[in-house]
Amino acid sequence: MPAEASAGRLLPQGRLQPVLAAGSHAGCLLCGAKNPLSMHLHFMADDNHVVYADFQAHDMLQGYHGIIHGGVTCALLDSAMTHCLFNRSIEAVTGELKVKFVRPVPCRASLQLKAWVEKAFKPLYMLKAELRCDESLLASAEAKFMQTATDSLS
Repeated sequence: MPAEASAGRLLPQGRLQPVLAAGSHAGCLLCGAKNPLSMHLHFMADDNHVVYADFQAHDMLQGYHGIIHGGVTCALLDSAMTHCLFNRSIEAVTGELKVKFVRPVPCRASLQLKAWVEKAFKPLYMLKAELRCDESLLASAEAKFMQTATDSLS
């Protein structure tokens, strides 16, 4: 898992490889290449299949004054876990999502996402994710995903 911080950012050990999303995900609001409203998240995976993404928050994502809407925080964490499965060539849907809001997420923060698989009992997968700003944990999530009937990513 991540080891050191540099310039306020957690850096994973080893090399990073891009995570390719399923073709069925092209219209995704968070990462979809074919969605003009997409946040264009790009995930990278380390040698241990942990995925990472950086995201620059902005005022258009605001809920209460100066902080990101809680639903956006949930969506960011869910997207990270989904890409963790994409990295393993697994397409799955979220069956359960439990989010812990630790601190408010500032609208203009430079954020880091991280997700990993905790347990796998095909077709059920249990994952965890974190949302950080610098080294500070802002939110975390646990989720259960169910693999879809599609055997490979389209």
